[in-house]
Amino acid sequence: MAVINEYKFYGVTITTATSANLLSPAINETVIIKSLHVTNKSAANTPTITIKNNTFEVIDTQTLSTAASVEILTNPMIVEGDTDLAYTTAGTCTDGVVVTISYLNIKKEVTT
Repeated sequence: MAVINEYKFYGVTITTATSANLLSPAINETVIIKSLHVTNKSAANTPTITIKNNTFEVIDTQTLSTAASVEILTNPMIVEGDTDLAYTTAGTCTDGVVVTISYLNIKKEVTT
């Protein structure tokens, strides 16, 4: 079994109050998140964001300051394979809320 380590970046711009998955590693993957950064792009937005790792709330309804950025994590976070890292936004997001994630993807490959 070979192990492949890949550093990756993911970003999404959210423009409506919604819930969705940010990362969904496969069963043979483990993700170590180094940075989870959220930017409220406008003074007109009044959003909140909740982050769940699997079904556990790791960030509980954080209010995002107008036209500002915040680093959500203070320590690395593990997302195990076959689980989801998800978000829920509420409030006004029309002018865009940007979520970016820098992470290490550890993928176990079966070689024959």
